Amino acid sequence: MTSGIFTDAITLEKADPEHFDLAFTAVTQPCPWPKAYGGDLVAAAAAAAMRSVTDGKTLHSMHSYFLRPADIGAAVRYEVELLRDGRGYSTRQVRGYQNGKPLYVCLANFAAGEPGGSFSAEFVDGLPDPEALPSSAEYIAERGGGTMTEESKAYWSGGRSFDMRHVPGPVYLEVEGEKAPHQAVWLKPFDPLRPVEGLTDAQRDLAALAYMCDYTILEPILRVLDLPWARPGLVTASLDHSMWFHRTAPVDDWLLYVQEAVAADSGRGLGYGRFFTRDHQHLATVAQEGMIRAA
Repeated sequence: MTSGIFTDAITLEKADPEHFDLAFTAVTQPCPWPKAYGGDLVAAAAAAAMRSVTDGKTLHSMHSYFLRPADIGAAVRYEVELLRDGRGYSTRQVRGYQNGKPLYVCLANFAAGEPGGSFSAEFVDGLPDPEALPSSAEYIAERGGGTMTEESKAYWSGGRSFDMRHVPGPVYLEVEGEKAPHQAVWLKPFDPLRPVEGLTDAQRDLAALAYMCDYTILEPILRVLDLPWARPGLVTASLDHSMWFHRTAPVDDWLLYVQEAVAADSGRGLGYGRFFTRDHQHLATVAQEGMIRAA
């Protein structure tokens, strides 16, 4: 179990642009589902956008749409359009192409930063420490059923680059704990994140937040609807995604990802989440809508 899957996902190769100003390619990483993981695209697009801003501004928001599913283990071309460069802010459009068709699009905004007041959302106290919770590998080691395969079991255990520990409990095979529209997940890289060419460590860590945010953001909706991941007939897909980066911090210790379901109807659900460091710094906020189709 290593963090290499994540760092491979955001390792970009320069390419000749076909549509906009700059272009990079990245290869989607293995997963046991028919199509690639959505966070793979968000993180690679974030890396492409960050590599296009060279005046020191910091990524502060991304707004994305997932247009088509991406093939696993295949290159995606990320074309970057330099929409605006001002003194305080810069804006980029990034489109991901595969098999000659656009499959992902986002707007990313960057800020130079300036003096001002500071406020942070309240940390959720009273949760168990991550060391007191079972890892995904420990939780599913002796469990099985539903649509779980040995491949999906290995993926949930160690194939996602990050250790994930749920409060009140996972929703892999059954909805563990209260069927309420909220949960929290502790996350930490399995091992130290390695350097990524073209990105500073701080930029790589922002991309890490973008990468891991999609794994569990729909789970509060699944939890309240009593739909575990391994339920036969369950199909989910990311539709659109927004993320705001409030401050930077190293992603090398446990982070707390506090999540809630906002709405679910007509085969769609909206989830909301906030990332905190263990010392209560509010790093980022996420909102994501997904398709949730249960047989």
